[in-house]
Amino acid sequence: MSEHEFLDERRRASEDDYFRKRDRELIERMRQVAATERDRSELSAKTGLDDPALLGELQDLGFTPQTLPVLPLVPIVQMAWAEGGITPAERTLLIKVARERGITEGSPADTLLAGWMARKPTNDVFEKATRLIRAMLESGAPDAQTMSADDLIKYCENIATASGGILGIGKISADERATLSEIATALKSRG
Repeated sequence: MSEHEFLDERRRASEDDYFRKRDRELIERMRQVAATERDRSELSAKTGLDDPALLGELQDLGFTPQTLPVLPLVPIVQMAWAEGGITPAERTLLIKVARERGITEGSPADTLLAGWMARKPTNDVFEKATRLIRAMLESGAPDAQTMSADDLIKYCENIATASGGILGIGKISADERATLSEIATALKSRG
């Protein structure tokens, strides 16, 4: 084999490797797009939301069909963080609400909730999630009907009173009142 033939063969092999690698990358990208679309379709069915922008926002916040059950708990988590930290009593109530909603220990939704209890989500996450919850409640989707805005506000009140007052009973701080008012307004406002 001449040097010229050897170099041609080596060039072809290099080109073949390059195109195989590109094909694998394209196939993987197509799989990811298909998975994202499947998740978006499932999220739409579960939430009653059909606006692509709202569904995209839901996905941008990290929600998947597996973590969606924790979405309605966002205002309750926000309430728990109102005074800068989550007390053991508030943590217990959050977990109780999660279990009542069918969020099992160790599930993706439980893991997300645990992360929120360990590290406060940003105000942007709270605002967007609450707006999405309101849109979901307004959509009339079956999953949305398992908890109303009034139910969420009541859970928030329970969290607010969990650690306040004498022996932890009955007092809501000014920060908690302001957060509760903000949540109630966001959940009940139209638009």
